[in-house]
Amino acid sequence: MYTAQEFEQAANIVYETLQPTLQHNWPLLGGELGCEVWVKHENHTPTGAFKVRGGLVHMRMRKQRGESNGVITASTGNHGQSIPFAAAREGVPAVIVVPVNNSREKNAAMRALGAELVETGHDFDAARIEMGRLAQERNLDIVPSFHRELVMGVSTYAHELFAAAGELDTVYVPIGMGSGCCGVIAARDMLGLKTEIVGVVAERANAYALSCKAGKPVETNAVTTFAEGMAVRVPHPEAFEYIAAGVSRIVEISDEAIAEAMRLLFHATHNIAEGAGAGALAALAKERDTMSGRRVGVILTGGNIDTDRYGLVLGGGTPRTV
Repeated sequence: MYTAQEFEQAANIVYETLQPTLQHNWPLLGGELGCEVWVKHENHTPTGAFKVRGGLVHMRMRKQRGESNGVITASTGNHGQSIPFAAAREGVPAVIVVPVNNSREKNAAMRALGAELVETGHDFDAARIEMGRLAQERNLDIVPSFHRELVMGVSTYAHELFAAAGELDTVYVPIGMGSGCCGVIAARDMLGLKTEIVGVVAERANAYALSCKAGKPVETNAVTTFAEGMAVRVPHPEAFEYIAAGVSRIVEISDEAIAEAMRLLFHATHNIAEGAGAGALAALAKERDTMSGRRVGVILTGGNIDTDRYGLVLGGGTPRTV
């Protein structure tokens, strides 16, 4: 995915702005799940999610290439925060296209970072199609949700995890468009580790699981999970190839299991996780018998969830999306 020299360049860009995030072995989680559990706390970045790392690298490299036109991208929120966060540092205006039913609080955060927000389409992939039309109409440069430079940036969190925790037996990582999972695979391979990587998808947004079974990208007709960070209908071909070659398996988890993992993370660590952010822990809980006695990493990819929805989860409920 990248060379050692390219990674060093990306890491230098990231650490101009960010401090490394915490990875911690939580005893209460270990006691609950019967293994040594290392949580990578990407909910502690300036935007509350791992995506900011990739945004910083991509926007800097665009500027270095002289690509200083305004940019546009589609997002449900975390990528959509990373791009204006980074674009503002490079003096580039950013437009974010989000679905009409998107998180109110994520929308507010994107606007607060200086983004122009366009709300359209019933889900992420519909918003992505409209983004393409607006890019042509307004002469804006498209920032895709998956790009090699984004992977180079987000991969820094995996290097931090392995540097602190060593060669873990297994790392669970949720899959949206795929940059986070690809970043963990790339770090594992660059460091020459034998750690198995397990991708995680929601049962109601399982395009990557279906694709791996079919051996080719497979689209789904709809996604109905409340974990919007994993709510992707159309896999990215390059991400699919890299994930299919690099993961040991993909685990599908229910929305109820995601909500339970969010509650467990709060009770055991007092950390807030959005739906996708708890996906990795939910998958570990599903496979707890297999993982017994092992050293396991889970990526808490973000903590950006609307207050009322999180209150529902802490009260024992599961948000519904139709």
